[in-house]
Amino acid sequence: MIRVLLADDHELVRDGLKRILAAHADLSIAGEARNGDEALALVRANDYDVALLDISMPGLAGIDLVKRLKLEKPALRILVLTMHAEAQYAARALKAGASGYLTKDSASQQLVGAIRKLAAGGVHISEAAAASLVTDRGGDGPPHARLSDREFEVFRMLAAGRGPTEIAGQLHLSVKTVSTHKTRILDKLGVGSTAELVRYALEHKLLDPG
Repeated sequence: MIRVLLADDHELVRDGLKRILAAHADLSIAGEARNGDEALALVRANDYDVALLDISMPGLAGIDLVKRLKLEKPALRILVLTMHAEAQYAARALKAGASGYLTKDSASQQLVGAIRKLAAGGVHISEAAAASLVTDRGGDGPPHARLSDREFEVFRMLAAGRGPTEIAGQLHLSVKTVSTHKTRILDKLGVGSTAELVRYALEHKLLDPG
């Protein structure tokens, strides 16, 4: 039996995932979390084979959440299931310790297959994500590949129109720290304003549709 932890802040999404997994006798929903902090607490207290994880949740989230879960339970297999396109997060999630990455528009059969593959010790990534990892390791990636994981989070939020105060509140940082990150981001991307930063994000398809 494969013990699965579900972590997603949307109840409808969790309910849908539970219905999908319940149809397979070898899969068991052994835990359920509404945010990153709950997921971390559950992983600390219990053993799971696979954590099915949305990286856009309240509280502890994103790449930081992947790293914290792997720090707590190195053997835990993490499958990121998110609305974010692979170009945005896949390579970073895999380098942080995830073993697979799926977008929420994937077919249910693909999800079940990925969970089984991870539980058996394998990885689940697309050809595009694999190519991105190879490119990053070669040092020939785009400028945004040089951003730290935290800088990348701030970058996407800035590009989505969020202000420093809102970003600081969501990421539990000071406004001054966010401003420092913004300065470094502009420098690394070679842009001179927030408007140019938004244009860069659009050109590289780093924002979610809509």
